[in-house]
Amino acid sequence: MRSLYVRVTVCVRARGTCGSRNLLCGVAPHRALCMAVAHGKLEGRKAAESAGVRKSGVHGQVRKFEEIPNTGRSGVVNLLKFWREDRFPQLHKHMERTFNTLGPIYREHVGTQSSVNIMLPCDIAELFRSEGLNPRRMRLEPWAKHREIRKHSNGVFLKDGEEWRADRLLLNKEVMMSAPVKRFFPLLDEVAMDFCRMLRARVEKEGRGEEGKRSLTMDPSPDLFRFALEASCHVLYGERIGLFSSSPSLESQKFIWAVEQMLKTTTPLLYLPLSLLLLIRSPKWTEHASAWDHIFRHAEARIQKGYQRLTSSKTRESKAGAAGGQYTGVLGQLMEKGQLSLDLIKANITELMAGGVETTAVPLQFALFELGRNPEVQERVRQQARASWAQAGGDPQKALQGAPLLKGTVKEILRLYPVGTTVQRYPIKDIVLQNYCVPAGTMVQACLYPMGRSPEVFEDPLRFDPGRWVVRREEGRREEGVGGFRSLAFGFGARQCVGRRIAENEMQLLLMHILLSFHLSVPSSEDIKTKVTLILQPETPPKITFSKL
Repeated sequence: MRSLYVRVTVCVRARGTCGSRNLLCGVAPHRALCMAVAHGKLEGRKAAESAGVRKSGVHGQVRKFEEIPNTGRSGVVNLLKFWREDRFPQLHKHMERTFNTLGPIYREHVGTQSSVNIMLPCDIAELFRSEGLNPRRMRLEPWAKHREIRKHSNGVFLKDGEEWRADRLLLNKEVMMSAPVKRFFPLLDEVAMDFCRMLRARVEKEGRGEEGKRSLTMDPSPDLFRFALEASCHVLYGERIGLFSSSPSLESQKFIWAVEQMLKTTTPLLYLPLSLLLLIRSPKWTEHASAWDHIFRHAEARIQKGYQRLTSSKTRESKAGAAGGQYTGVLGQLMEKGQLSLDLIKANITELMAGGVETTAVPLQFALFELGRNPEVQERVRQQARASWAQAGGDPQKALQGAPLLKGTVKEILRLYPVGTTVQRYPIKDIVLQNYCVPAGTMVQACLYPMGRSPEVFEDPLRFDPGRWVVRREEGRREEGVGGFRSLAFGFGARQCVGRRIAENEMQLLLMHILLSFHLSVPSSEDIKTKVTLILQPETPPKITFSKL
């Protein structure tokens, strides 16, 4: 049975600061608890333990910000420890260990970055309730500095405030709403089906066994990266770039390499003063800037080609894509509507393109691995997908709607292996988390990797179980228990990932077509070792055995 987090929050309408010794953040709050009440069996530990609530201060007062447990007060010393102990690649594991040691909230100061870290859904819910109309997340200064030096415009990922909101609302109309999703859905399905055709041909050619039932063990990661780039470009530009041909473009392969290099060099640069790195001409900064330069050159070439194609066809079909004509991709829709300047269109298309490769290809690696080492789960997902595909009459969107375990598979993978290990917000008012007062403007991180593997949040958290996310209508209940604050891989609210709908459907479609064509198994069922660049990924890509059905 599910557990229910019942929350009576310490309400703080701050008139003073959180540091007041004898006042509860300036005013007297009403009572507060963050507790779990069991309905039958609790998910994880006992109700009292799953609360994760720290004892109140003297006479029940809310405790001061400075009393939040911390990992060391010196940012410089902590940074040296991170370097000496090589913690950056294992940042997710460091967070998990720290929560186990210090409890469900702690402060950390590393180099130039300071944050309060939390992991319980009740605290995360309180954080998002305080994010304001224009939510802010941690600014990736290396990215912003590159834009500033090269005089590129910022897309919505790097913007804040009213300017961010205005641009984001325009982008939402082309990538988040149901109408555009319905229009680009067939493009994603076409690429997914082509990927499976390519894979079937390769298994037949290189695999072992009798004809028609051959098996091939391989590292699918290079092909998954090509799939992600091909699918993204098809949606963004409305045309294929030919990555499934026998001789894929060298330029596209370089683009994938540049994205990998950009992500790899971002994390170390986040904790150092960029002005100093620029002054000493740091090799790490040079590598980072060069990777972004290549990404922008590749995107610029694609955008220019798309622009020329659109302008040449404008006289033939001036409203293509907007009134039932051929879909011209996100780029074409933005250009035709003319509500964003060309520079802003370029900035946002480049961000979507750079952010849509590894963040899709890597979760697919994990998904194939977990399905391969959990054959009973794999068969349940396949049988549902097969029945839904038959009933949908070839309509891929209907097929996904009738196979909720596919969506559950993606959510379960992102629970166990979140692409981004944290979601950050800066509350616009003083808030109370775990009975500690957190001042407005403090960076607070919801730590997804520790949350996803915590027995305080999920029953049997290390078990791969897509069914935990499925709505059970016959029982009239939702397996999620505490709602959306347990599934935050794409963020939350107005500032959630702008490419979410593309990525979710892209992954579900590919998994559906693969499961309809192949049985998956793995040579080794040992847990995958993971590392963090800017995203979570395998230290070594897992090998998968594809057996034709």
